[in-house]
Amino acid sequence: MTTPDSDSLLAEQLLRLTRRVHRIQKHHLERSGLGVTPAQARLLRTLAHCDSPPRMADLAERLEVVPRAVTTLVDGLEASGKVRRMPDPTNRRVIRIELTEDGRGALRHLRGARMSAAEEILDPLTDLEREVLSGLLDALVDGTPDRASARAPKQRQGHGQGEGQGPGRSC
Repeated sequence: MTTPDSDSLLAEQLLRLTRRVHRIQKHHLERSGLGVTPAQARLLRTLAHCDSPPRMADLAERLEVVPRAVTTLVDGLEASGKVRRMPDPTNRRVIRIELTEDGRGALRHLRGARMSAAEEILDPLTDLEREVLSGLLDALVDGTPDRASARAPKQRQGHGQGEGQGPGRSC
């Protein structure tokens, strides 16, 4: 059974881990020499998973940010040749964002930087610990209240339900 103190400690540990992950990923991005910020890298990864070039509003929804933030990210990526704005073929008022060849190349390098960061973060864990951690993180990301209530009936019900679930894969 968890207590408020142990929940507080877990929350603090998760926040510290999140900050460490961001710090390490930023370091590996800087070492890649691509001149891409973590937020821009996330936008590039999001574009790579879209079935067709998305609208700015689609990207904002998918990234869970305000549209103005996407505009700033796209401006920077467009200036470096990694994305381009293009008019929608069926509605000239709509602008779509697509990856360029330079953007695809940057993504390949970014994957390497991301893998290096993951290796650094996970290095202290054994294979079994990584497997357990993966299952625990899935439960937290998915917000599976049924599993939580089965383990500890006195836990708060519905806490975190549905959080962190972004829109579907296609933009």
